[in-house]
Amino acid sequence: MQRGDRIVLDGVTLSIAQGEHVAILGPNGSGKSTFIKLLTRELYPKLKPEPWSLRIMGRDRWHLFDLRNHLGIVSGDWMQMCTRDYSAYEIVLSGFFGSVGIWPNHEVTPPMEMKARAVMELLEVGHLAERNTNELSSGEGRRILIGRALVHDPQALVLDEPTTSLDLRATSELREILRKLAGRGIGMLMVTHHLPDIIPEMERVILIRDGRLFRDGPKSAVLTDEALSGLFGIPVEVLERDGYYHVL
Repeated sequence: MQRGDRIVLDGVTLSIAQGEHVAILGPNGSGKSTFIKLLTRELYPKLKPEPWSLRIMGRDRWHLFDLRNHLGIVSGDWMQMCTRDYSAYEIVLSGFFGSVGIWPNHEVTPPMEMKARAVMELLEVGHLAERNTNELSSGEGRRILIGRALVHDPQALVLDEPTTSLDLRATSELREILRKLAGRGIGMLMVTHHLPDIIPEMERVILIRDGRLFRDGPKSAVLTDEALSGLFGIPVEVLERDGYYHVL
């Protein structure tokens, strides 16, 4: 994968099973978010002489709208498109249509409405349904985006830097919500550079550095002083407490 003259991802080979909870960890600019954009088909690999493949749920060809019904995408980029023109409920409901907000050509059915309300209750934001999105806190807005991603029962939830811009309380609340979802059997693929974002249910961690795989395996074997020191290029000491990992 190339942006301009810079190779962003190169020689990445991995597979992620359906229902697996996986974290992709790496410093800024390592290629983590680019990997997510490859999955969602916002970006495409550069053709090379040697063979390559990208298969999602066993298929290498997808109608983009169909693919996004299987993957619930949560990205902070979406918040920039959420304005006072839409309520929190409308944003969640718009997940059925792959849009931001409800448009005149959208046919909203009673089952869709019930599902959107149920998802908001699951995420503990039902009381925000009628509030305009520009009136929400960053933490509330992030949960609304998760609701938007969940309404069509995707096979996996893809989270790109989910705690960016959140304060300590909102970050803690979001992690508990993610644990609840993991407990309900929703597969998760999370990209982050914050070690404590990796909730206890995520047993596999992939480290990416300079566009290449650096480590891949059980988090007890990957989240070590030696591995993370090499990943970030500074001396790192790792502490595990109550299933969460922290850097000292």
